[in-house]
Amino acid sequence: MSDTPERMADHWWWRPGWAEGRRFYTWHLTFDGADDLHRLAADYRHALADVTGLDLVPDRWLHLTMQGLGFVDEVDENDARAIGDAAGRHLAKVPAFDLALGPAIVTPEALLLTVAPADAVHAVRSAIRTAIADVWTQVPEVADGFRPHVSVAYSNSIGPVQPATDALAEVASYPATARVTSAELIVLGRDERMYEWQSFAQVSLG
Repeated sequence: MSDTPERMADHWWWRPGWAEGRRFYTWHLTFDGADDLHRLAADYRHALADVTGLDLVPDRWLHLTMQGLGFVDEVDENDARAIGDAAGRHLAKVPAFDLALGPAIVTPEALLLTVAPADAVHAVRSAIRTAIADVWTQVPEVADGFRPHVSVAYSNSIGPVQPATDALAEVASYPATARVTSAELIVLGRDERMYEWQSFAQVSLG
């Protein structure tokens, strides 16, 4: 994930199953009230303000993607609630922790904050996947290959990478620290070139 690409690509192409107005159940870590992370994200937004082809993520939509369930029209709401209840039992065994976020790196479709310790995030995801397995015989998405990150901007066009990398180099105010005390099951949409959501269930860590 740290190798700088040669070109930026449009992040907002319609991935399989997605369409305007469609919504998706997924687990995220969200960062309401994470003032230090918001400070760092604001520094990056300021540095990137004049870089064309980017959608900058506002504080309210900063997130760490964890584990999808499925599209709302394909998942029984009772199952989603049962998975939330099961996650409460499993996440109660996972201690709350502090994350260090930053610096930002460039990938073809987004500018990402690195995250440490990754093991703590993996423990949350593992507990969520166990909760899903309590309700369903098959857990969506693969267990391997998960690399935690928080996006500060998404590319909305094809173009050179150099303006973004030059802008990122101007920011030296990392890392930011955020306390993680819960995971959130959300109803996610992406109609407006931004990931936006409504909360479905918030589950506390131990």
